Amino acid sequence: MTDVQDQDLDPEYDPFAAFDESAGIGQVRDPHAVFHELRAECPVQTGPLSARFGLEQSMEEAMLGDSEAVPHTVLSFAAVQQVLKDGETFSSSGYAETIGLLMGHSILEMDEPEHHQYRSLVQQAFTRKAMERWEADIVGPTVAENIDKFVDRGTADLVRELFFPFPVQVIAAMLGLPVDDLPQFHAKAVELISIISDIDRGLIASQWLYDYFTSVITDRRANPQDDVISVLVDAELDGVRLTDEEIIAFLRLLLPAGAETTYRSSSNLMFGLLTNPEQLDALRANRDLMPQAIEEGLRWEPPLTSIGRTASRDMEVEGVTIPAGSPVQVCMASANRDPARWDRPDDFDMFRDQQQHMAFAFGPHMCLGLHLARMETTVVINALLDRLPNLRLDPDAEDVHISGLAFRAPNHLPVLFG
Repeated sequence: MTDVQDQDLDPEYDPFAAFDESAGIGQVRDPHAVFHELRAECPVQTGPLSARFGLEQSMEEAMLGDSEAVPHTVLSFAAVQQVLKDGETFSSSGYAETIGLLMGHSILEMDEPEHHQYRSLVQQAFTRKAMERWEADIVGPTVAENIDKFVDRGTADLVRELFFPFPVQVIAAMLGLPVDDLPQFHAKAVELISIISDIDRGLIASQWLYDYFTSVITDRRANPQDDVISVLVDAELDGVRLTDEEIIAFLRLLLPAGAETTYRSSSNLMFGLLTNPEQLDALRANRDLMPQAIEEGLRWEPPLTSIGRTASRDMEVEGVTIPAGSPVQVCMASANRDPARWDRPDDFDMFRDQQQHMAFAFGPHMCLGLHLARMETTVVINALLDRLPNLRLDPDAEDVHISGLAFRAPNHLPVLFG
């Protein structure tokens, strides 16, 4: 592990800042107006769209590499739902040529029937019993420890001091990783998904994580513990077990997929509540409203705006023929604000009638960690409401907002309380 670690290209390099730049964070403030324009023009757009957002190239387009295939982007709720339901026509296998080069062969790029078998094995680590234990033993205490650091101060940046650190701390504890490894482990995971800005660093991070997890898996086979890696090592279905390569691919994916999205979705929800204080007050008074508040936050500002598919055959979507071989960007953020499905779609309103949204995707690849994400968000928002009376945005803070194109979240969330 040390040999790989010593290959770092620049000790001053900030992987978190590099990832934010590659994801359009700080460059694209609000893509929703453009999504509305594009959707109204045609719910299925043909060709690159980065220029419409003021970018030379988006993260999604960069991941196409040298492909000459013309990309298509589906934007309406109906189009997004159609594509995500039809995994046979709209394959996930395209990820093998991009993210798969770094993650390994993971659930992200699998189609049926391989996807179902792999998912069934991996799900054995995410039982209801495990979720209850994680909530009591890991999530609650982790959130409390972070809040303890600023609870007596009367002011905090909730993104930097709570929402950003706690999900990766939770996942590391679920995996049974040493606390001392956490800072570098988190940095390598972020470098891994910053491949479009620095492919060499991404490859180094991939190898670092491979070596790291190989050592942990070897230990768990000899000395099983009460953690996710031990469950994955022991998982079996109809005589089939996960190989070390498959476990490592899943673990490489778990941290960026779980920690990144949870920190962003929790931050986005809190921003929605803080900028609608009457809803924040209502939630504080009645915690039974928490599930609908969480779902509205996810609908209103999903942390990940789109995912990719590849058309395996010609298919018509909303009157547009998508040719076989076309890369397809599935824009969940646009679908979640489709006025054909929601009244006042740009408003954060936790009291609106609840409907299926696309923040966790849809169909066979619906997010494996959605129950964990909802549980973590419930715990952290409840803790803030319990421990920080009169919680409010700092009125002296300048221009607090959500930004990003591929991933979205506020960079800072300065608050006062007490």
